[in-house]
Amino acid sequence: MFLGSMASESALASEKLYIYTENFPPYNMSATGRAFEHNANSIDGICTEMVQAILQKTDLDYVIKLRNWDFGYNRALSKPNHGIFCTTYTEERAQRFKWVGPLTKNLWTIFAASGTNLKIDKLEDTKGMLYAGYRNDVMTNYLLERGYEVSAMESDDINPKRLELGQVDLWIADRLAGPYFASLQDVEGLEPVFSFNETELYLAMNLETSEEVMKKLQGGLQEIKDSGMYEAIETKYGL
Repeated sequence: MFLGSMASESALASEKLYIYTENFPPYNMSATGRAFEHNANSIDGICTEMVQAILQKTDLDYVIKLRNWDFGYNRALSKPNHGIFCTTYTEERAQRFKWVGPLTKNLWTIFAASGTNLKIDKLEDTKGMLYAGYRNDVMTNYLLERGYEVSAMESDDINPKRLELGQVDLWIADRLAGPYFASLQDVEGLEPVFSFNETELYLAMNLETSEEVMKKLQGGLQEIKDSGMYEAIETKYGL
């Protein structure tokens, strides 16, 4: 009996999930304004509420932590039972993870400084201009792969201020997250000058995560959709 109990506890421990997110309001963010958080109670946002609701519909043991994007992304990429949200689903990333979602959607938006006269009809109109972005972000990578100039930081927090001060010409961000970050930096009047590429956001799990765990996560997502909780969370954040 003792040996069997020990084996059972070991199996459960091996299935514990370590899930990371970043400060990307209003999708995921610290509830206390800190750069890092160590438990789910101190993390807020659309995707955070979705992921917590999904996990609460399962019997899985888990922790959710807020770190910078590079740290969480590389953990999810390299360690079994590790994951990261909200992660944009792309063809390039598709084979790197197992996916739960979509949790919600976002719309890529280019912001210019207050009072701009800039008119953009297509993305190519911004060739030769310097963008603010952040490292390993899907929007930043998209621009870099197509030959655009991007000054990428460790996080998006200071990019609104960089744009206001004229250190960059443009800033690429999400339609909801952009204005939120700007308000946190007391930056007003940034103007959305072009939007494109609506994408879906997911919980991305390491490829070695078991199919049993993935089935439970997908089942939890279906439960919150069936109960109306999914729609209620989106409505709460104005989607």
